[in-house]
Amino acid sequence: MNKTRKIIHVDMDAFFAAVYIRDHPEVKGKPVICGGPANSRGVVSTCNYEARKFGVHSAMPSFKAYKLCPNGIFVKPEFDAIKEASEIAKEIFYEYSDLVEPVSIDEAYIDVTENKKSIASATQIAIEIRRKIFCKTKLTASAGVSYNKFLAKIASDMNKPDGLMVVTPLKAKQVLEELPIGKFHGIGIKSEGKMNLLGIRNGRDLKERTLKELMKHFGKAGSYYYNIVRGIDNREVTTKRIRKSLGHERTFAKDISDVSKMVEILFKLGEKISKQIQERKFKAKTLTLKIKYANFDVVSRSKTLDIPFDQDRVINHLGKKMLLETLGPKCKIRLLGLSVSNLVWENDKKDKQELFSFFKSEMPVI
Repeated sequence: MNKTRKIIHVDMDAFFAAVYIRDHPEVKGKPVICGGPANSRGVVSTCNYEARKFGVHSAMPSFKAYKLCPNGIFVKPEFDAIKEASEIAKEIFYEYSDLVEPVSIDEAYIDVTENKKSIASATQIAIEIRRKIFCKTKLTASAGVSYNKFLAKIASDMNKPDGLMVVTPLKAKQVLEELPIGKFHGIGIKSEGKMNLLGIRNGRDLKERTLKELMKHFGKAGSYYYNIVRGIDNREVTTKRIRKSLGHERTFAKDISDVSKMVEILFKLGEKISKQIQERKFKAKTLTLKIKYANFDVVSRSKTLDIPFDQDRVINHLGKKMLLETLGPKCKIRLLGLSVSNLVWENDKKDKQELFSFFKSEMPVI
């Protein structure tokens, strides 16, 4: 018999808005809407649960959100802080498994069937992950635990925010039959409307339809619907993409001008990068320094060596040298970052390289 898989889906709660509220506690308890300006042609990227009570949701035009919630606090996502929190969450995931599949900036699947800590209970791992995320970021995450990706995703949405739901093989039948059709991951608004016209309003209704009937009305997607309502999803948690770089940034709550403090922070970033690349058995030939000044101007400097490196003393030496060469008269800064690229792997096999696309410099609206 095949061993039952143990999959965790972790989803950060109202992520963009939550990061803003954490860093601006004066807005806590008020409806916060991240995205375009109020009453504009922009869109909502996310909003907190106070705003959702008014009917506001992601991808909604900002002008519509303003009509629904005129007293809402409209803010721009703070991408540096978002990226930093995402990086922390990712590091926690990899404490337990190398089988991590980032879905977007705020969610990921983790296969813990065989895990680094030899913990038998996936539920226990999910509890630990959520606790560590909160301790290190002061942000909450919801998690779903099940035997496949589809059910783990459904489960993580069932007890939001700051919740944990476990769907066992025995429980799956009841959960799926009672689930409203619009809550099925992969069934969009158009498909939901079409199903409603066919009298399909929940999982039980969907399960009564034959494969032939579903494929007649929905084409190839009909096969997917037929399987998921029966709890069948054989997709694996995959990490396929080639890793091209690794880096860390630090955004300061207040702008700093003390060069010695900058160097101290830079060394901490270098030590963190060195530890990670040594653990993952690769070296780098290029180091890049990123500086964001108080006026939001961003500059970067890179240095490439002939010999690959992974030691913090090399990273710190190069980083400090570039920092001192780059700082000008306007040396009050709000962000420092270091990254390595031009990677060289221990066995020089590209199939060993993984890009954790959880984090991107320019994050899309989600």
